[in-house]
Amino acid sequence: MSAPGLNLGFGVDVGGSGTKGGIVDLDTGELVGERFKVLTPQPASPDAVAEAVAQVVAHFDWQGPVGVTLPGVVTDGVMRTAANIDKAWIGTDVYELFGRHLGGRAVAALNDADAAGLAEDRFGAGKGVSGVVMLLTFGTGIGSAVLVDGTLVPNTELGHLVVGRKEAEHQASSKVKEDNDWTYEKWAGKVSDVLVAYENLFWPTLFIAGGGISRKAHKWVPLLTNRTPVVPATLRNTAGIVGAAMAVAD
Repeated sequence: MSAPGLNLGFGVDVGGSGTKGGIVDLDTGELVGERFKVLTPQPASPDAVAEAVAQVVAHFDWQGPVGVTLPGVVTDGVMRTAANIDKAWIGTDVYELFGRHLGGRAVAALNDADAAGLAEDRFGAGKGVSGVVMLLTFGTGIGSAVLVDGTLVPNTELGHLVVGRKEAEHQASSKVKEDNDWTYEKWAGKVSDVLVAYENLFWPTLFIAGGGISRKAHKWVPLLTNRTPVVPATLRNTAGIVGAAMAVAD
C-alpha cells in the first residue's frame, strides 16, 4: 500500500508477548489506520519471529522498506543480547534474517527503547526540547534511550547501571514495585535515586517516563526529588512502531 503525496513509513515493534506494526505518517508521527498485532511465537526463535513480522507486513500489503524493533542490543546488524526473547537471537545477523523473510527489501533493526526514544523526541513529549533527552521505560526492567539534539546514542542499557549496590532496574523497575507491593511514595524514592545517578552522569534537559506505569504518572512523578523535569511519554503503545519507521526512513 502507498498513498501519493504522503511521506509514509512502516514499523514493526517486536515484544515479548505481541508483535505489532502499522503504516506511519513520517511528517506527523501518527499511524495511518489501525495497527495490526499477532502473538509473538513461543519459543520466540529468530525465524519464528521474522515470520510473524512478515505476517504483519503482509496484512497491510506494504511493499516498501520496514523498520523493526527488537528487545536487545543490536550493533553492526548483529543481535548481542536477548531480553524477553529466545536466547538463540544472540549472534543473529538480523539483516540477513529479515531480508530472507521479507523478500530482500531494505530493513532497519534497532533496540525497542531506542525506537521509542526516537519517536518521543521528535513527535511526543520531547518535541522541541534541545540538549540531552532521556527516555526511560519502567516495566520488567528499565529500558533507556539517550538523544542529543535529536541524535540517538544507541544501545545505552542504563537499566543495568549499578546505583548504590544494585542495578538500577533491580531497585526501581515497576516490576520491583509490584513484587514488593510498595506504595508510590516508597517506589518514587527508589526512582529518584536512580534518576539522580543518571543526572550526575549525563546532565539531561528532560526525562521522559514510559512503560505501563507512565499512565499513572500523576500518582508518582510529583513525588520525585531529582532536579531534572520528568514528564510521561505521550505516544504510548505506538512509539515503537513510529520509531522503527523513522529509523528505516533515516
